[in-house]
Amino acid sequence: MSDMYTEKVKDHFMNPRNVGEIKDADGVGTVGNPTCVVPDTNVISNPATIQISNIDIGEKVLSHDGKFHKITQKFERKYQGNILMIKNRLGKTILTPDHLIYGIQVPKTHKYCYNKNKRQLVDFITWQHSNDLKKNDIVVYPIPLKVKDVEYIDVKQKKLAYDFKSVGIPAKLKIDEEFMRFAGYFLAEGYTRIQKCKTDAVLCFNINEKKYVSDCVNLVRKIFDFNAKVVEYPKHNKSNVIIYNVHVTRFLREMFGNGARNKKIPNFMMFLPLKKQSELIKGLWYGDGHVDQNRFRASYSTISKQLSQQIKLLLLRQGIIPSVYEEKPRNSNGVNHQKAYRIYVLDTPSMKKLTSILNIDFTFRDKISCNAWIENKYLYTPITEIKEINYNGPVHNLEVSESHSYTTNSLLIHNCGDVMSIYIKVKDNKIADIKFKTFGCAAAIASSSIATELVKGKTLDEAEKLSRDDVANELGGLPAIKMHCSNLAADALREAIKDYRKKQKK
Repeated sequence: MSDMYTEKVKDHFMNPRNVGEIKDADGVGTVGNPTCVVPDTNVISNPATIQISNIDIGEKVLSHDGKFHKITQKFERKYQGNILMIKNRLGKTILTPDHLIYGIQVPKTHKYCYNKNKRQLVDFITWQHSNDLKKNDIVVYPIPLKVKDVEYIDVKQKKLAYDFKSVGIPAKLKIDEEFMRFAGYFLAEGYTRIQKCKTDAVLCFNINEKKYVSDCVNLVRKIFDFNAKVVEYPKHNKSNVIIYNVHVTRFLREMFGNGARNKKIPNFMMFLPLKKQSELIKGLWYGDGHVDQNRFRASYSTISKQLSQQIKLLLLRQGIIPSVYEEKPRNSNGVNHQKAYRIYVLDTPSMKKLTSILNIDFTFRDKISCNAWIENKYLYTPITEIKEINYNGPVHNLEVSESHSYTTNSLLIHNCGDVMSIYIKVKDNKIADIKFKTFGCAAAIASSSIATELVKGKTLDEAEKLSRDDVANELGGLPAIKMHCSNLAADALREAIKDYRKKQKK
């Protein structure tokens, strides 16, 4: 069991007191709700993006501590009723109203209309019920902390039966800044063709982007010890860098995915040192990005959802605040455009960092403020919209080891969906007997157990005064992420007493 708990919590979890149900109870109190999200919710997983309905036990998800922790259980249930869509600059998440979100409720006074004053609220971060949050309240998003350098990777080279003349490439490739920049170019502009008579990798540039074409050709020579060919198509205003090498082509397809919709950054690249990652960003932006001096913003567009979320995390690691938008399929001037994901960088500090990475001279005329900020490896960003939706269908949740939290595309949420019932027998206005049933984590079970011990034999008035602090203190303390469990125990007891008194009036 996790070291985050005291010995007393562990004892009451492993050996709970007063477990069960009183059949003829004088009062019953039930609180809590199995909290869940809709099936197509995307979860940040080590650090790919996977729908929660498709994620497997044993995979790791990004948690509130900026680390990745294993999924130990998955839950699915039927839900009918109102559900909340909560949106911010990173996207939207749809979840049940009691779900806990890491964030800050901003006081509704003029003082906190200003961003500099909102930053004073950092010490008040806690787990908030989603239905208690309002537009402009702050949600907190974790930035992955792990840094692991990789110097070389092995390349598998296999000659097929009909392959008589393919040229080999180095068996080990050095993962340096030049390799990372080429990776960015390929993710932005590249594709592969593997056919019996034609196998190659192609990077497509605008015909005027001669600087990038030349850089790409030089990188292919340095990395793969192979000469790429440049073919210009003036009629289509494009210039292609073509690599006629089966081993390079297979390597690139395996490394970065097949097809624009399936483009992805390999997992190991997501944890490399920032300097190497900045070269990846450079190649991506040179290929498919745009920096607009007139509108004072930078943007990047891709049809790969996976790639868009990975770029978001790369930017956050550099201290750059992105906004992510989903563009629906559309027809423009007779051209059909697929659903795309656009990333914007807008505020002055973020633009300065990005243009520095891109080696672009940029004139900063006016300081553009931002209502989001990065501090202590978290992004603090306001809720831009909350919408109530009537929903009837399956919902999902995860149990995550150690951290008990996971990260969606836009929110950091608690995985705890505790349901707690307390049963009481009353004699001479005192609690003569008490039992509990709890569906939940170790802290929830331990809190229920200790609460029943604390109030057994006490008068109803005395028992009603039991607070979350009383429960937590008696257990020797609970982690901040689990304090709401002690609150549930106290709430369930009060509900049982309330139920008893209601029955007495009848």
